Amino acid sequence: MSHENLLGGPAPTLLPADHPDTAARAALATSGPRDVARALPASSLAWALLAEEELGHDDVAAYAYARTGYHRGLDSLRRAGWRGTGPVPVVHEPNQGFLRALLALAQAAAAIGEAEEAERCTTFLADCGTSADEVAALRR
Repeated sequence: MSHENLLGGPAPTLLPADHPDTAARAALATSGPRDVARALPASSLAWALLAEEELGHDDVAAYAYARTGYHRGLDSLRRAGWRGTGPVPVVHEPNQGFLRALLALAQAAAAIGEAEEAERCTTFLADCGTSADEVAALRR
């Protein structure tokens, strides 16, 4: 499948099928996100799930978990060829952990009064070609 961008921008970045989030999804069928994060610390998805669990309960913990997932995701995106701009499609399952961590980071930042970071993260979601609503729908 070709991912040529006809508008002249960068091609979408697609994390590989063997990304740690793929193994994390399988592990989550039998283990909780804390155990999965311990076993697969490079998984953005495991950290995002931990952050989502803490949102509204312990927003400082949510922030820390989300930031960890976000940074793990940035590392993965860079290894996949991302150069700081361009689409990171939410429909591509291996990308979803990073995007969920990014949304959780925006929400946790807002909850602890980091308005600038919350806005930056929300803008980053839009720059990835998605929205907070699209990413939040993955939580269901």
